[in-house]
Amino acid sequence: MEERAGARRRPPMAVPPLLLFLLLLSSFSSCAAAASGAPVGEDYVRPPAAARRCGLHHRKALLSLFPWSKKKDSSSASDPQQVHISLAGEKHMRVTFVTDDNSVPSVVDYGTEAGTYTSTSQGESTSYSYLMYSSGKIHHVVIGPLNDNTVYYYRCGGHGPEFQFKTPPSQFPLSLAVVGDLGQTSWTTSTLNHIKQCAHDMLLLPGDLSYADYMQHLWDSFGTLVEPLASTRPWMVTEGNHEKERIPFFKSGFQSYNARWKMPYEESESTSNLYYSFKVAGVHAIMLGSYTDYDESSDQYAWLKADLAKVDRKRTPWLIVLLHAPWYNSNWAHQGEGDSMMAAMEPLLYAAHVDMVIAGHVHAYERAERVYKGGLDPCGAVHITIGDGGNREGLAHRYRNPKPAWSVFREASFGHGELKIVNATHAHWTWHRNDDEEPVRTDDVWITSLAGSGCIQDGSHEYRKILMSP
Repeated sequence: MEERAGARRRPPMAVPPLLLFLLLLSSFSSCAAAASGAPVGEDYVRPPAAARRCGLHHRKALLSLFPWSKKKDSSSASDPQQVHISLAGEKHMRVTFVTDDNSVPSVVDYGTEAGTYTSTSQGESTSYSYLMYSSGKIHHVVIGPLNDNTVYYYRCGGHGPEFQFKTPPSQFPLSLAVVGDLGQTSWTTSTLNHIKQCAHDMLLLPGDLSYADYMQHLWDSFGTLVEPLASTRPWMVTEGNHEKERIPFFKSGFQSYNARWKMPYEESESTSNLYYSFKVAGVHAIMLGSYTDYDESSDQYAWLKADLAKVDRKRTPWLIVLLHAPWYNSNWAHQGEGDSMMAAMEPLLYAAHVDMVIAGHVHAYERAERVYKGGLDPCGAVHITIGDGGNREGLAHRYRNPKPAWSVFREASFGHGELKIVNATHAHWTWHRNDDEEPVRTDDVWITSLAGSGCIQDGSHEYRKILMSP
């Protein structure tokens, strides 16, 4: 989009009264559920202290949604805001930042010593308008090649504060933080604080980032909220339903998301920012789009098939997939919403011997055994639903009973996951509940990669034909 010199964002539009009413109703309902002392999930009952503070938490959450609740202004319109980084191909990183001053160049200076910048990269910029809102200048700058497992210091736009990040390692062990359906509430802040406490090389987010839902200033406040973490470690995200923001006949979907959170889709030969893949250490990760076409005639299906066919399990023994709408879900919330995508794509993932599928969308946590076509299968993927980052819509408390045979652990609490891949064969998965101010390790399991199992050898010829067929 063509930049206009000296342009500034217009004041955000007012929140529709009906939307405010629904948010208030949702908030009070959630507080009532917590205050009642009813079991959360299956067995867990949140301590009374959290229930007593529920009103305060939700008041803070609601205040963040009002147009007059603005982020703190930068000291200068040319200072970088909302800084975050993401992988951009082998040994490269994409630095994204926003400025209110359109004259700021899309450059990043960087080096391995604080205050000393030995390299400079130039990038691109974009901006967008949405109803009465105009974004700042959104910069995307790819830097590199970079050394593995190294701390870099950088500044954005040629001046301003110094940031730093650490590149991921090239070999195991690799530590990944995982969180979904994040939002911007006090629970979100708690989740982010807990993630900050865990040593991680990268963060994975399977959709529903800001919960802006048409109120574009909330994209700005979200960028500011996550900057302390997202500027120091790469955040790899995919879209959820709250990123759509489509207005029929007026605005196409995902405009804000695509402008602000550019992922390495071009580097992975995808034609859409809504699905892509990347490699890190010995992991091949695939980020799929639940809200773009995925049937057998779609571009996404063809791209997935080609991407899976190129996976070398000797180089990347771990194969992980993230998407938003879960395929295996025993919660009453969003039942069946992932079924059509699963019908189209699960055979491809099974043929490629995917180790794990991580989803969000359902505001609760659930872990399944290895499963395929609705039944237990030692050569299927471990499925995890982790849409419990802290969103304003509250938790999904109701589970279906009896519990399916494939469901191992389920609980409706906010929290985050940690995946520590120790070597080519073993990974340690933990889920940490937000229990007031403390992260409590609640689910804990060791997972063995299918790369070293008999599954690949036994089914290699038969299933490889699925991936290689026209």
